[in-house]
Amino acid sequence: MSLRRILWVVLGIVISLSALGAAWLMSLPATPGIAAAASIPESETAAMLAALQPPKRSRPVIAIIAINDATETTDFLMPYGILKRADAADVMALATRPGLVSLYPALQAEPDATIAQFDERYPDGADYVIVPAMSRDDDPEALQWIKQQADKGAIIVSVCAGAKVAAAAGLLDGRSATTHWYYVDELLEEHPEIRYVENRRMVVDRAVASTTGITASMPMMLMLIEAFAGKEKAAAIASGLGVANWDARHDSAAFKFTRAFAATAIANRLAFWRAEDLGIPLRPGVDEVSLALVADAWSRTYRSSVVTYANDAQPVETRHGLRIIPDKTSADWPANRQLTRIEGLKPAEALDHALAGIALRYGKDTAHFVAMQLEYAPF
Repeated sequence: MSLRRILWVVLGIVISLSALGAAWLMSLPATPGIAAAASIPESETAAMLAALQPPKRSRPVIAIIAINDATETTDFLMPYGILKRADAADVMALATRPGLVSLYPALQAEPDATIAQFDERYPDGADYVIVPAMSRDDDPEALQWIKQQADKGAIIVSVCAGAKVAAAAGLLDGRSATTHWYYVDELLEEHPEIRYVENRRMVVDRAVASTTGITASMPMMLMLIEAFAGKEKAAAIASGLGVANWDARHDSAAFKFTRAFAATAIANRLAFWRAEDLGIPLRPGVDEVSLALVADAWSRTYRSSVVTYANDAQPVETRHGLRIIPDKTSADWPANRQLTRIEGLKPAEALDHALAGIALRYGKDTAHFVAMQLEYAPF
């Protein structure tokens, strides 16, 4: 076959694939508008708070579990940073095994203890176990430990796609639940006995709570704090976070796999030669919640990855004592690739600031693409 003919065949294949891709994109729904979510009846909120009362201790013990190889950044760090603010519970960040926890899509952290060490210290188990999204829904050590904690009477709280982990542990069958919009169909296909609840940011059913997207851990943790420390304490922490309310209101219809979402993902992936590393300086006392939200948001553009850096390779202690390991040792980072706006902002403001920065750098479509991944309505 001549070279010219080969080129024509290749061109024909490219055109055919492009046409198929275009047809697929056009078959996806357009981006829905975000409606004002319906308010939640006071009786429903009261029932949720009653269901979330600490089952064992007046000062509850709260365990946040991670697998070492990949646990979702915000699902792990945000509950830690919010719950620690209350100073009304003993909060521990755990890993299934010794060593660092590699968070996805950014950051590395030293856990407070392993699950084995936790069991030695608290043989009666935790009051609450926070279950983030993990790279594996079927990690045997994590599943066994979560199930054991439930059997000991702990309230299990899955964050975002952590519902898939809770379901794999057998804790959601026959219960009402929710999860990140992207995983609803997958969750129900694998666990058809789950009763999916739409238009709720969080759902509690018989000592198992679940939430929608990544940012839902903020209202969920505030609801927990209200349950064990009172509304006044929760309101004070919410104000410090920049959050106006923390009830279960949510507009599920606003979050779908849309034409614009798919097109942005494809376009940004194809522009791989323009990908860049953006640096966040790690300083002692950095707020865990703001750090997680900013690092997570900028790492989801499909155009950028976040790199943390410090003067040396030593762990940097956060505001509430967690230790973050710098990705790079550097005294500085190129000014045009540095993300510095974390200090001085409330966490919700830091996220809004990050999304505004993404819109300026990569366009509003990419900012909306990130907000959709975070299931964050205000943007």
